[in-house]
Amino acid sequence: MGNQIVDRIREAGVVGAGGAGLPTHVKADATVDTVLVNGASCEPLLMSDPYLMEHEVETMIRGLEAVMDCTGAKKGVVCLKGKHAKAMESVRAAVARDPRGRLEAFELGDFYPAGDEQVLVHEALGRTVPERGLPLQVGAVVSNVETLYNVARALDGVPVTERYLTVAGEVRQPMVVKVPVGTPVADVIAFAGGATIAEYRVVDGGPMMGKVLPDASSAVVTKTTSGLLVLPPDHNVVVRKVMDPVRVRQITNTVCCQCSRCTDLCPRHLLGHALHPHKLMRVFAGQDLESDIAKEALLCSECGLCEKFACPMLVSPREVNAQIKKELMKAGVKWTSSGKPLETNPFREERRVPTARLLQRLDLVDYDTHPGYVGEFIPSRVRIPLRQHIGAPAVCVVAEGATVKRGDLIGEIPEKAMGARVHASIDGVVESVADGMITIKA
Repeated sequence: MGNQIVDRIREAGVVGAGGAGLPTHVKADATVDTVLVNGASCEPLLMSDPYLMEHEVETMIRGLEAVMDCTGAKKGVVCLKGKHAKAMESVRAAVARDPRGRLEAFELGDFYPAGDEQVLVHEALGRTVPERGLPLQVGAVVSNVETLYNVARALDGVPVTERYLTVAGEVRQPMVVKVPVGTPVADVIAFAGGATIAEYRVVDGGPMMGKVLPDASSAVVTKTTSGLLVLPPDHNVVVRKVMDPVRVRQITNTVCCQCSRCTDLCPRHLLGHALHPHKLMRVFAGQDLESDIAKEALLCSECGLCEKFACPMLVSPREVNAQIKKELMKAGVKWTSSGKPLETNPFREERRVPTARLLQRLDLVDYDTHPGYVGEFIPSRVRIPLRQHIGAPAVCVVAEGATVKRGDLIGEIPEKAMGARVHASIDGVVESVADGMITIKA
């Protein structure tokens, strides 16, 4: 039965909807005792997961039970913040209806990053994932809400062709909306009434870990797009994300005062991991990338708390860590654990960062409108990337001029590679296949 479910998940092209897009059939083909549903929605402003937990909870639960059957898990825990009262009510009711008694609801505190999977595992299960490790190593699998929604649909033979996302910021009508994968970002913004300012930048994802799109006019929604935030070009969320990497290092080497606040508030450091961001800030000032301190960058989750909240000098430990990590991975440098048991910092709970304070620091309070679902938007044309996930890009299996229906396979997993299938998201004609994109005109 488990193998059949894994096959259905693979055939439907399900990937992690809450992060980098790990193909879900890879995660489901494991053995654990617990499956955690990541409903933390910990990035400020994003509201699609609470909507799904409130209105599509039975579908999500069906996906959760499928992953539990695959992995042999005896327990499934739905984790969400108590502030989403209606979603919590729906989840508790669904859990109570479970005839086998395998499901639980776990109420998370309203802090960032409650949705970091290693933080989530510690909060819900009291287990600490090893440095540079995976929840699998402590008997858990973590899946996002929309991922499990897509797993349930995969069991019905429905592939991933759409995405729920939040549109917020400087738009006339903030909203949660469902759109086909490949929908142009510009079309989504127009559907939200358009931008309220002439000059703006768009963040794909949340304000902490999302990426500023280089060109919103040519960007599209992918399977991992959780939100589109329209912000002024000089907004602090935008400016810090687009700063030249060389300039970041120059500022760091000049300004960092080694106060260690970034380390004090680092979520991974508080779990007991050997990560000291303030020490890493000196690596580009002459330290060897092969040093033990430099290797600590491999432990960074790039949550951005050090950059957006902790640093009083307004420099970016996150960006410096990311640059060091990139160089280490390029050189094939591996992390070697000391082997000592990990000890959680005794001040961990006191050093959690409340989301409300983070919103104030980010200057996003005016945009925190908790928008509701407005329905589905279907564009006249989609541009579907063949790479929307960790692993190898899909191989195009359709030709220009072909007529396709929504759900038709258009991209296959390369042989003997880790990847995910890609499907047509609207009915139409394949207009072009170029630059890793398949364009379909309705």
